[in-house]
Amino acid sequence: MKENGRILIVDDDNYVMLSIRILLEQHYTDVRGINNPLQIESAFSENHYDVVILDMNFKAGETEGRDGLRFLNQIKELSPTTSVIFITAYGEINLAIEAIKEGAFDFLVKPWQNEKLLSTVSAAFRLNRSAKEIEQLTSKQKVLNSILDAPFSDIIGESDAIKSVLSQIEKVAQTDANVLITGENGTGKELVARAIHRSSHRSQEVFLNVDMGAITETLFESELFGHVKGSFTDAKTDRTGKFEAANGGSLFLDELGNLGLPLQAKLLRVIQDQQVVPVGANDARDYNARLICATNANLSKMVNEGGFRQDLLFRINTIEIKLPALRERLEDIPLLADHFLARFKSKYGKKGLFIPDNIFKRLMKYDWPGNIRELQHTLERAVIMSDGKQLQVGDLAIGNTNQADSPQLASLNLEELEKWAIESAVKKHQGNISNAAAELGLSRGAMYRRMEKYEL
Repeated sequence: MKENGRILIVDDDNYVMLSIRILLEQHYTDVRGINNPLQIESAFSENHYDVVILDMNFKAGETEGRDGLRFLNQIKELSPTTSVIFITAYGEINLAIEAIKEGAFDFLVKPWQNEKLLSTVSAAFRLNRSAKEIEQLTSKQKVLNSILDAPFSDIIGESDAIKSVLSQIEKVAQTDANVLITGENGTGKELVARAIHRSSHRSQEVFLNVDMGAITETLFESELFGHVKGSFTDAKTDRTGKFEAANGGSLFLDELGNLGLPLQAKLLRVIQDQQVVPVGANDARDYNARLICATNANLSKMVNEGGFRQDLLFRINTIEIKLPALRERLEDIPLLADHFLARFKSKYGKKGLFIPDNIFKRLMKYDWPGNIRELQHTLERAVIMSDGKQLQVGDLAIGNTNQADSPQLASLNLEELEKWAIESAVKKHQGNISNAAAELGLSRGAMYRRMEKYEL
């Protein structure tokens, strides 16, 4: 099956041009040849080309290859992501190497081997596609960033606790220091990570979010570091890992506490070296991504218990930002409730709905074990279930605010509390693991691991 790609051959030797064209037309849908490099601009005005195969010399007796370098620069100005491959005589190899420094992808020596030509074009084509994918992702990120007028628009609150967090974000955002965000599930760790990114000098670059709890051990290296074609059974094409894809921007590693020790060692090596080695590759590749990590686990305690590497902890928490639980910033509940009410009124077409004072008081008496995420879900359900112009107590479904009334919570053993919370969530959502995990602020992978731990 042919690749859906455009290849342009530029060579004043019609025999060379025709030979390459016949070979490539068996593998690519659109292959064009021109024998005059002055037609390059016209060719690009009509189409975008993934790969250009370019002769180094276009004048009889010319061996310096300066024409080739000049036209390379022209192509890069017309289309920065297009991969350029030079065709050169053996004696011009030093010049070809210089061309690679100027931005060429590779070079082929005359006479070439067809297998070598096909593999070189294939590699250049894949590089072009990866570059375009990252360019599209970056473009989308810029659009999203432009929508967010205020740097901390998603972080709502006026309490001293949240003001302290905003102050830390403002300071750390001006640096490239690695940041560790800690806090209970549902406290807004990803919002803080995005706020750091939007306030940094990397704000116009990509922000990539990786849920470490959802990545299986077998796919860990492929997902984060990438792989090359043929490195394992299902590796049918090259794949760019998250570290390289986030180049120039920020990489957010969520639920870091779920990583086992062997994977921690691999992650540590990459952070220390500032390089990744894709699965199946021999050469290391540099990356330049700002690392932001998050966890709801007590990593210091895990270090003491042998469950987390101390050297990795030192690497990821140059700065640690601890997010307060919602019960520690109760004065922010009215602002948060109004924010979620406005969102869900619009979503469900209940424009006149409001929250009366007695409902605000009830919201502020509840302990919110699921934090802001639980408050959000509670307000969404309340808006859906409401019949009148104001919310009623029955619309909230947050249970008794006095936790002592629940026999399951009589014990303060953390594992028993976690087991009870998981059982309750699964029961509440009638066995729907995705919904139960979302309410608890867990990924599906993390939820299944906890269910297995407690034999649920």
